[in-house]
Amino acid sequence: MRVDILTLFPAVCAAYLNESILKRAQEFGALQVGLHNIRDYATDKHRVTDDMPFGGGGGMVLKPEPVFAAVESLRGATNAPVILLCPQGRQFTQAVAHQLAAQPHLLLLAGRYEGIDERVREHLVTDSISIGDYVLTGGELPALVLLDAVTRLLPGVLGAADAASNDSFGASGMLEYPHYTRPADFRGYTVPEVLLTGDHAAIERWRRAQSITRTFHWRPDLLHTATLSKADKDTLAAAAIAAAGNEA
Repeated sequence: MRVDILTLFPAVCAAYLNESILKRAQEFGALQVGLHNIRDYATDKHRVTDDMPFGGGGGMVLKPEPVFAAVESLRGATNAPVILLCPQGRQFTQAVAHQLAAQPHLLLLAGRYEGIDERVREHLVTDSISIGDYVLTGGELPALVLLDAVTRLLPGVLGAADAASNDSFGASGMLEYPHYTRPADFRGYTVPEVLLTGDHAAIERWRRAQSITRTFHWRPDLLHTATLSKADKDTLAAAAIAAAGNEA
């Protein structure tokens, strides 16, 4: 996959791209990332990329000319999605990450200041995505969030083929079970005994039950679309009874 990030502050993204999973994905050849300064596509003497909004109001608005020039130069004759990261976009979810991971090329447009000229959204952008119901200074962090989530889904990036399927919001549609590591006893806080038995079937049952219970407590909305077996429903009923007892 190739991902081009268009931003006024490429240095904000560079550090994160050179660490951990994203760095390894690039070294492995699964991911190619280009950082592009929108200012480089401005043609006036002072490389101006923003101006005051028509109609008045606070803040500055990104101008359409350099944005169009940047996207058209990088997109070429392809139909690569042009994604604007902004609070008005559709919510980013694991399902959206899977959709985007199937694309060979993405262009991520990081907005700044008060916003971006609406003609960019109307005539250039193919998708708008928000990572949450809050406002950030710019779209660089959302672009990195999207890129990180998508990269984890690319073949070979995490090693095992099914490594991402057990994550929260993965194949099960629920939150992931808890994890433990050495030491087995830390300050009297012990690891659940089942994890020390070596009984893989029992461990899988425990993890499934923990996933269901955790989802019930923290994200019950996810259970509405989850596929549950009879054992799962029994676990869910027990979690509900325990929660009712605690409230009483």
